Amino acid sequence: MVRARRGQGELEGQVLGALREAGGPVTAAWVQERLGGDLAYTTVVTILTRLLAKDVVAREQRQGRAFLWTPTADVARLAALRMRRLLDGERDREAVLASFVTDLPPGDEQVLRALLETAGPGRANSRNTPHADHGGTED
Repeated sequence: MVRARRGQGELEGQVLGALREAGGPVTAAWVQERLGGDLAYTTVVTILTRLLAKDVVAREQRQGRAFLWTPTADVARLAALRMRRLLDGERDREAVLASFVTDLPPGDEQVLRALLETAGPGRANSRNTPHADHGGTED
């Protein structure tokens, strides 16, 4: 039987979700077992390491030979990081954002408007985001 391949983002979400359900620090082996054990241990460790680099999990002192892992963010934060990474990879940020907002269902548009109003003027630009020149040059 051929198993459908999961995307990296999906695996990251599942691993982070398992950590959030744990209620305390757990090992990669615990996460592997929680996800059904069909993932290789090394795959789970790789995903945990990527999540660590994204600052959504913390790695604590070893328990025996294994590190203990805890979540520092939720799945929504992880999704927001993925969205941000995609946006950062585009030359015309304004066009991408305009297309995104135009395609939002009315309920989501209202949520976005409310969030932007809550953020207040200037707050969006205070979070390490590029300012007016979104076209920029390539790195």
